[in-house]
Amino acid sequence: MCIFCKIVAGEIPSNKVLENDEFIAFHDINPVAPVHILIIPKKHVENFQSVTPELMAKMTSFIQDVAKELCLDKNGYRLVTNNGKDGGQEVPHLHFHLLGGAKLKWTHLTENDTHKSL
Repeated sequence: MCIFCKIVAGEIPSNKVLENDEFIAFHDINPVAPVHILIIPKKHVENFQSVTPELMAKMTSFIQDVAKELCLDKNGYRLVTNNGKDGGQEVPHLHFHLLGGAKLKWTHLTENDTHKSL
């Protein structure tokens, strides 16, 4: 069972933002922005390539609700998913990073980059 499935099962605590029957959103334990939320389906889906269009459609609405709950919907936010090893996916369970709370930069794209930014 992956770490996110353990969070869904209640075996590992999380600081929840929003939850419904199919999805859960919680604070990342290693935030890289003032607001850094992980959003996952409760059903185990390995990555973005494995998600069905039907589940993704429902997840889109949930993600929008999370952004509204955190008052990020007006000023903006970044939504990121890493897919597979070369895409930087560390946990094999589909998840989106919702980043916000500041004006975000985008400069760090490869391991060879010398600076790390949002």
